[in-house]
Amino acid sequence: MTQISLGLDTFGDVTHGTDGKPKPMDQVLRDVVEEAVLADAVGIDFIGLGEHHRGDFAISAPEIVLAAIAGRTKRIRLGTAVTILSTDDPVRVFQRFSTLNAVSDGRAEVIVGRGSFTESYPLFGEDMQNYDLLFEEKLDIFTRLLREKKVTWQGKTRSPLKNTTVYPRLGEKGLTTWVGVGGSPESVVRVVRHDLQLMLAIIGGDPLRFKPYVELYHRAVAQMDQKARPIGVHSPGFVAETDEAAREALWPHYQAMFGRIGRERGWPPVTKDKYIAEVAHGALYVGSPETVARKIVRTVKGLEIDRFDLKYATGPQSHEQLLNCIRLYGEEVIPMVRDILNRSSAA
Repeated sequence: MTQISLGLDTFGDVTHGTDGKPKPMDQVLRDVVEEAVLADAVGIDFIGLGEHHRGDFAISAPEIVLAAIAGRTKRIRLGTAVTILSTDDPVRVFQRFSTLNAVSDGRAEVIVGRGSFTESYPLFGEDMQNYDLLFEEKLDIFTRLLREKKVTWQGKTRSPLKNTTVYPRLGEKGLTTWVGVGGSPESVVRVVRHDLQLMLAIIGGDPLRFKPYVELYHRAVAQMDQKARPIGVHSPGFVAETDEAAREALWPHYQAMFGRIGRERGWPPVTKDKYIAEVAHGALYVGSPETVARKIVRTVKGLEIDRFDLKYATGPQSHEQLLNCIRLYGEEVIPMVRDILNRSSAA
């Protein structure tokens, strides 16, 4: 096994200040930059910013925030979690990321997807009835732009391209591109068909229930005679000094966020018992550094993945809590994960 890559993700959740009131979004965005600077300093491999268009998340233009982070950091890789390709122009997405890749000296990555919310569809004038077609066609265009100097394309969702070169061009190393997948077999096969990297969004239940999707990926690779690419997992969590401190610190924010989203989607109310069960047996990586590290190791070994990204912000947690979580993740969780995996490999 190659060395596991360990990263962080955030949607720029609107946090509360010391007065208990929501911070202005401009301050939240500046806080996200400071969080990424700390992540770079403590040795975290990647920071991913999610794109959303709603009042509880501050990040709607992640590439701009990532460019600000690029100017303040040295080594951490910079990407999205995810870019909603279905409601964007793939040509502009390519231009923004080729620019970010240039100014960050090759540290940019992109995770494209359809998004877990639908606000961007009416906002940008797209019809939800074209949900599948939009993503399929725009992913096709984007993949061609990554690999072809001159692109010719025609479809139903945008104007055609005819022998078109899009600038700025990528350097020789190209742009690492992942596709975020929530658990659809068709989506897994699509990733292989486009020869991209698979990022599994596991936000509930035992992470190892996704093993069939990993197996499907490898079968599709063999059947299409493609090269196996790295596979990653994105899951929520929170690290504090002790298990109890982490559980109790996250619970009210988790309850607030999932309660709000649940009301929108008709889910039953979240209870603390269900929350504790998800922490113990599901896809919530919450606890002390050792607890979180051992849970990550279980997922890495069980799914045989190459990358794990912890979504470290959930609901209106304070900036100070998030900074402490990042510090513990970088200084204690990551070395512990690698140590356990190295000892396991050597045994």
